[in-house]
Amino acid sequence: MEPADRCKHITPFIVMEILEKIHQMEEKGIDVIHMEIGEPDFNVPECVNQVSMEAFSRNETHYTHSLGDIRLRKAISDYHKQTYGTCIDPEHILVTSGTSPAMLLLFSALINPGDEVIISDPHYACYENFINYVLGVPVTVPVYEEDGFVYTPEAIREKITPKTRAIFLNSPANPTGNVIPCERMKQIVEIARTNDIYIISDEIYHGLVYEGKEHSIFEFTSKAFVLNGFSKLFAMTGLRLGYLISPPEFIRALQVLQQNFFICANSIAQLAGVAALTDSETETRAMKERYNRRRIYMIDRLKQMGFDIKVEPTGAFYVFVNAKHISSDSYALALDILEKAHIGVTPGIDFGANGEGFIRFSYANSMDNLRIGLDRMEGYLASLK
Repeated sequence: MEPADRCKHITPFIVMEILEKIHQMEEKGIDVIHMEIGEPDFNVPECVNQVSMEAFSRNETHYTHSLGDIRLRKAISDYHKQTYGTCIDPEHILVTSGTSPAMLLLFSALINPGDEVIISDPHYACYENFINYVLGVPVTVPVYEEDGFVYTPEAIREKITPKTRAIFLNSPANPTGNVIPCERMKQIVEIARTNDIYIISDEIYHGLVYEGKEHSIFEFTSKAFVLNGFSKLFAMTGLRLGYLISPPEFIRALQVLQQNFFICANSIAQLAGVAALTDSETETRAMKERYNRRRIYMIDRLKQMGFDIKVEPTGAFYVFVNAKHISSDSYALALDILEKAHIGVTPGIDFGANGEGFIRFSYANSMDNLRIGLDRMEGYLASLK
């Protein structure tokens, strides 16, 4: 007996395989500097700790509404109003156990077999797998470093067919850290409107923009889905809390899927999410300031090492650099850096064919560790010469 055919089309998540190799090295006592994983190195805000413990003491450990605790859905609605000036009906919000389940439910409700979704290349590694899993077709649009890895309207138009169901945006983006400018978002919205298709906007890195301002897709159109969660801005990765904002015509289908597959998100985590949205601004602002100092430091050091960063990233906590002058095989390069310099980095091939030859550095680590890691990287590059 073999696993079902659908499993054969799911590619490994390479960064997790790199992480597992690092864990094996660490078990042998080898000190590795982590610059591969996209996980905040901060603890959750204190208000999240406090509210979680209080919720346990009140025994708020039972099922919530399948769409999510109404207190959290109202807090999300209020947050969007304050942050973007948009009006989101709490009844159009689905709270999930992380953003990944939200994606699975979204594509299950939106995609029929053979329907196409336009995504950028490079892109977050799992997007294609979610689309493939529901028998959709991911249609990749190459984006390039000289354009800040941002879609051009012309490239999107070339890929639209009668089967196109949605255009997928991610801003700030993983793996590049780049932000889609406001005018470009408006152009993409106009393409979607003209072709009567949806926009899916992954806004998980919102709040982590260091120059300029990020924009929610709902500022420009209501024919859209927004994915977001609490892992990045609020450092709540292990609490597994995300949400999906949906057009009204899909919310009942999404709710039924949630009822069957997940029932509801974790009750304690949902109350922690309310606290994060309403009481953590001081701590998240401090986190953001530290990320920005690390960003500036990392970009400067990488440029000194000879990496040509054509458009400096202004969001998330990644720097995606062209390493083709070192190797055209990013996976082999990442493994060599790990083996010889004891630094974890993510190979660009994890993010699509157009990411080959690039490597992603994450600055979600302490400044002391970044200094050590970048010193090691400098030594590694010197050894190649």
